Amino acid sequence: MRILVVGGGCVGMYTALRLQKQLKQELKQAREGNGGVEVTLVSPEPYMTYQPFLAEAGAGSISPRHVVVPLRRVLPQCRILVGEIKNIDHAARTADVETIAVQEEGGPPQRLRYDELVLAPGSVSRTLPVPGLADVGIGFKTVEEAIGLRNHVLEQLDIASSTRDPAIRDAALTFVFVGGGYAGVEALAELEDMARDACRYYHNVRPEELKWILVEATGRILPEVGEEMGRYAVRELRARSIDVRLDTRLESCENRVALLSDGARFPCRTLVWTAGVKPHPVVAATGLPLTERGRLRCAATLRIEDTEHAWAAGDAAAVPDLTADKPGTECAPNAQHAVRQARALADNLVAALHGEEETPYRHAYAGSVASLGLHKGVARVYGRRLKGYPAWLMHRVYHLSRVPTFNRKARILAEWTLAGFFKREIVSLGSLEHPRAEFELAAGTGHRPRKH
Repeated sequence: MRILVVGGGCVGMYTALRLQKQLKQELKQAREGNGGVEVTLVSPEPYMTYQPFLAEAGAGSISPRHVVVPLRRVLPQCRILVGEIKNIDHAARTADVETIAVQEEGGPPQRLRYDELVLAPGSVSRTLPVPGLADVGIGFKTVEEAIGLRNHVLEQLDIASSTRDPAIRDAALTFVFVGGGYAGVEALAELEDMARDACRYYHNVRPEELKWILVEATGRILPEVGEEMGRYAVRELRARSIDVRLDTRLESCENRVALLSDGARFPCRTLVWTAGVKPHPVVAATGLPLTERGRLRCAATLRIEDTEHAWAAGDAAAVPDLTADKPGTECAPNAQHAVRQARALADNLVAALHGEEETPYRHAYAGSVASLGLHKGVARVYGRRLKGYPAWLMHRVYHLSRVPTFNRKARILAEWTLAGFFKREIVSLGSLEHPRAEFELAAGTGHRPRKH
């Protein structure tokens, strides 16, 4: 029996982890060549990123390596393939994988055969045809993007501190974030905290000179925490001189000028796009049943509808919410559901293998927590509303409890504890993006890369 798990994110990793626990004996038999079960996980990266802590990693409150979990360490009984799925033929039970070796050698994709398929590829940033966005936009969905954005913000302070051109200085100190969901609000709030703190080390840059603009197309931000807490979050951000513009869209960002639908015009060198996500493109290429929004249509047991031996969960799956009052409601694509769906999926898959009854996924939404920077936050948990320091503390406690492995929990807790005694670092390591630049310059074959 061969089980193929597509995706090494939250759902993929937790599904494989649960299968590893539930099928311990069968996995051992497969290793000994006595039949059993083999679990193969395919992921573009050899690690899982715990996305709720990306904003803190970007602001330097947590080391970036502590928000990622090495797949090979937590899944020693599973086969890990680093690569991308290029094609799935479910009728033939085959999947074509372009591994790193294939990319280097230039050969055809590696073909994998499977008996059970678990699709958990997650989501990618949803972009719009905004003029100039593809040229200057910065995403905030991966740990690499979080590190890059931190370096970029600190580089802008360096540029503003050293330039004599007032136009360049003004653009360097203007930061535009598009999207008022979790990613956009938390990234802006944490980085604004970091940049304001860093200004003390620049003799000619004052915190009040920094312009932070949040652009949201709807009339509210952080809809997950409720309307009242969303309004509080807007007031909190505006009290910090952050320009929150609701019912506003980004019309253009050509020539490093952000033009908004309300007529405002902001020359800027930083434009962060966090305006939603969409299912991973591999989902559309599977030929499996999809909803109008391009997500895999699933039953409550996490099986893909009208399809045998295929399962899905997470951002790319439309799973019915059995606890909702309104029929036809789907589970929200967030980490709270993802972790629980992964466990339910693995349990149902094991039940199917053993000929046992499958259990429908059911989880009443507990609430949401969001950070608004150091010691600031909003939360709505089981109907109770929290704000300020209590909400921020709950945000940290809740997500620390959900970080996989005791090793990661201990390291993050140690960093938070030390942060109470030492100031955070404000060093920009932009050269990480071009590690060979210095050697090429010395060898006379290259040039020093320009700062963004």
